[in-house]
Amino acid sequence: MAATAKTKPLLDDELEQLFALVKDADSVELKLTIPESDQRSTVAALGMDPLDAQIRQVFFFDTPDLALNKRGVVVRARRVQRRGDDSVVKLRPVIPSELPPEVRGSPNAVVEVDAMPGGYVCSASLKGTPGTAVRKVIHEGRPLRKLFSKEQRKFFAAHAPRGVALDDLTVLGPIFVLKLRFKPADFRQKLVAELWNYPDNSRILELSTKCAPPDALRLSLESRAYLRDRGIDLSGEQQTKTKTALEYFSKSLLPPKPRDRPPRRRNPSTARTKKPASGQDGSAQRSPPP
Repeated sequence: MAATAKTKPLLDDELEQLFALVKDADSVELKLTIPESDQRSTVAALGMDPLDAQIRQVFFFDTPDLALNKRGVVVRARRVQRRGDDSVVKLRPVIPSELPPEVRGSPNAVVEVDAMPGGYVCSASLKGTPGTAVRKVIHEGRPLRKLFSKEQRKFFAAHAPRGVALDDLTVLGPIFVLKLRFKPADFRQKLVAELWNYPDNSRILELSTKCAPPDALRLSLESRAYLRDRGIDLSGEQQTKTKTALEYFSKSLLPPKPRDRPPRRRNPSTARTKKPASGQDGSAQRSPPP
């Protein structure tokens, strides 16, 4: 999924693939990102109270050229207010039926389909609780592998590019996030709002809701109708939080491009004019004939 994608209807074969993935997934998360121009009105329309939001710090880990992201591997750690730290190693896209039994059967594994207007992706995540606090690892320069369990490290090694280890990765972040779980008075499903604040002062506001696979179609129709009734535009460009963050920090690590300098101009008032050598008669000297 691109960092920014225009909403397009899914084709019939894409819908068939989506329903096949949903059938074998553990859960479905329906997502919608709101353009910055509409974020304030959306907060008001849904009656969200920002003071109820939970504060989070999100750190990603990748190579400066995003070698992991190119292979569909996402490595992340979070600090969560009032809840503690967590970490995840995620692979996407995946086909649930093709995952190894030890991954599919792990109590720490979640196979989920993320669906937004015009696109979807199925991912497999191995979650864990870091043995060392995220803050200590980041600020004291401790090995990044301390944030991940043996199970997560094995999953990472199976899918990361050859020669790339967890301790080789660069810290990309943090991203400051506000997460709000709320239930509108006139909608029976709980909603989640996440506001991702990027260092360049841009923001992504994402609305989402989760459900079991059998309820995905019903909830999709109900939530779309509910948001439309509240005047929320569903046709805007969709952005993915993770890829936007990775691309932002990756660019900040690249060396600055040299500026093209115009050729220096000589000041005619101070420039010295080189006079040709001349003979006694003032004419230019010429080499004698051979």
